[in-house]
Amino acid sequence: MSETLKTVDIFTDGACSGNPGPGGWAAILRYGIHELEISGSMPQTTNNRMEVFAVISALGKLKTRCNVTVYSDSSYLVNAFNEHWLDNWQRRGWKTSEGKPVENQDLWRLLLLTIHKKGHNVTFRKVKGHSDHPENNRCDALARGAIQQYLSHNPDLGDPEHLNIQHS
Repeated sequence: MSETLKTVDIFTDGACSGNPGPGGWAAILRYGIHELEISGSMPQTTNNRMEVFAVISALGKLKTRCNVTVYSDSSYLVNAFNEHWLDNWQRRGWKTSEGKPVENQDLWRLLLLTIHKKGHNVTFRKVKGHSDHPENNRCDALARGAIQQYLSHNPDLGDPEHLNIQHS
């Protein structure tokens, strides 16, 4: 008997105040009519790290093996899968085509482990950022809000009212 997997849509975004600097990530998980919003922050990070961490966090919320479609405005994230960058990096011992160590290798390895350990079937889709995509816009707002919340609890790091937040 074949296993029927749940189909889950995950929308993600990351943002950073400075790059590097305080960062935020967010995800919306949708299964049928059920929806969950998650977000968080990190003190010293980059926008790309936040983009990858958002997916790791979202996949970590899934309790069973699922068919997952991840929607992201991050070319870095989507192309790593769809253009087979990850396959190439692994084949070269986590080196780029120029022979340099792959950036954010720790998070890429954790993302791959999360996907494989739980047995998810994951597809990545690129969406246009900061346009008419409501879930992407919501994730962007949640990620920026996570940075503002972090900074409001850490006032020595900057005034949250005057953030220069970078997002992809």
